[in-house]
Amino acid sequence: MQIYLVQHGQAKSKDEDADRPLTEAGIADIERVAASLSGRAQPQHIKPNRIVHSGKTRAWQTTEILARHLQVADINEVSDLDPMADPGIWSAHLAGMREDVMLVGHLPHMGRLASLLVCGDANADAVRFQPGTVVCLERQEKGWAINWMLPPSLLI
Repeated sequence: MQIYLVQHGQAKSKDEDADRPLTEAGIADIERVAASLSGRAQPQHIKPNRIVHSGKTRAWQTTEILARHLQVADINEVSDLDPMADPGIWSAHLAGMREDVMLVGHLPHMGRLASLLVCGDANADAVRFQPGTVVCLERQEKGWAINWMLPPSLLI
């Protein structure tokens, strides 16, 4: 089983727009990442069974772009992917899952979840996300391992 942890694309500041939608650069970054993940550009081709996202504008915008490119129809909004959510919630959810899933959320939650899964410590700072980054974790016999990571800065 693989999970894909995604930090939403670059968003406008609260001063620009209280809803914090994606910036034009954020949209372009997610389009490039999604095209790469869909196999139209390499290095990866993925097909999660579903995508879940927080209810924040920047997360669902990111999800819409990814879902379109990856042709994923099963999309759900959840409250436990918000920036300050407890990473233990998704760690527990994932323990019982068998299908590949993509989680689209925010910092610090995504970083804390990755650290909890890989190191057993949410505060380990195991992964450094930047807006639009996708981190693929793979379930191993004794936990989770980082399989690969794709930040938008690698796709020019």
